[in-house]
Amino acid sequence: MYNLFITGQDEAWEKLHYEIDKSRFLEYTNMDISDVFKNAKQEQLEALKEFPCLFTYEGFEGDSKVGYLKKISDRGRTYLIEYSFDEKIPPIQSSDLKDIALLLDIRGWEINRTHWAIKDEDLLTRLSEARLIEFEVNKKNIELPQPSEPHTLMVESVKSYIETIFDLNDDQDNDVFYRGHSDKKEYKLVPSLFRKDKSGNYKFLDNENVMFNEMILSNSSDFSTDASTLDKLVRMQHYSLPTRLLDITSNPLIALYFACSSTYNIEVEGEVIILKVNKSHIKYFDSDKASCISNLAKLSKIDKENIIFDNNLEEFNKQQVVGRLLHYIMEEKPFFQPRIVPTDLQDILCVKSKRANSRIHSQSGAFLLFGHEAVMDEKGTDDIKVKRITIVNKQKILNELDALNINDSTVFPYIENTARYIAKKFEFISK
Repeated sequence: MYNLFITGQDEAWEKLHYEIDKSRFLEYTNMDISDVFKNAKQEQLEALKEFPCLFTYEGFEGDSKVGYLKKISDRGRTYLIEYSFDEKIPPIQSSDLKDIALLLDIRGWEINRTHWAIKDEDLLTRLSEARLIEFEVNKKNIELPQPSEPHTLMVESVKSYIETIFDLNDDQDNDVFYRGHSDKKEYKLVPSLFRKDKSGNYKFLDNENVMFNEMILSNSSDFSTDASTLDKLVRMQHYSLPTRLLDITSNPLIALYFACSSTYNIEVEGEVIILKVNKSHIKYFDSDKASCISNLAKLSKIDKENIIFDNNLEEFNKQQVVGRLLHYIMEEKPFFQPRIVPTDLQDILCVKSKRANSRIHSQSGAFLLFGHEAVMDEKGTDDIKVKRITIVNKQKILNELDALNINDSTVFPYIENTARYIAKKFEFISK
């Protein structure tokens, strides 16, 4: 196991400290390892100090170095790492690393992206076998720590669930929303666009603008009444296209239904996540900030990669790619002042959209809109506080919800779902 640090900053590894955005942590990391460190507390972070580190540059430019982490500080949106280099290992020419990249599990495009990965490879042994280091490696057996489990409550009936909801919802300063997961271990607070495969590669993110354009091209009449890019994203989400929207609801019983509804994992523990959102972070469908984030969907992968966020306000808005984004925004908001606040593009907003279809209306729907490389901390943030309720005895709860008229027919109000629900309800089953 080793830590791989790749940066595009010139001479970054000369300072012995480095700040990296949490959105870049665990990219290109296998899912089993990612699950351990995704909700990392200090115990998990301390374990990373046992692994050797490879510090290199985008495109294998410059020399690479090997060392160890000395300190990892959680700075909210970022991690600040402090490190030292192994004195026994001189700088390694990056061209030599390029020859063994696959053996180090450094994949294709990965070397062109700033990030922090944890690789299930023996770095020192690989370097020794390639004769890039000249001493015998003493292998240490380092076990992965246990994943950090957030504290949760547990319910097994609608009655106990409602009582728990009332006990928890005593906050007058925030609006409360809910999200149901049918498998508490598998599903995270991540929009479908940002989901990764088992190897830690993004499944859809690189082609966001292509999917957006193809969807409109193939179904242009369906989008003819949508006034904004946000409206289009909501419709695409409705038809299951991966977007940067995450569905939430203001109705706790709807979230409970989703936590129980999957017959595939009816015996697996589900969960309802309670999201207490600061009122200042709640926007409506016509929000300028929501428009700025939504229109990121029209930018290519390269364009988004080229946005430089450490400029001041004026320099930021002079960038060519930001000018392109402003053009998209002003197409739907002609009077928009052509100045974007950089941090606005990286935020997570709670958006109350138009209830333009029966599904959003029946589910009391709203969305979390994720900005550029935004990451929702599973433990919550300053603006979005998170509590969790574990759901067991799902079939009993589904039966109780049905008695309250919450079922496939009412949650998904389409004629085919109503027909399926009625047929199942009156199906003869021999005993």
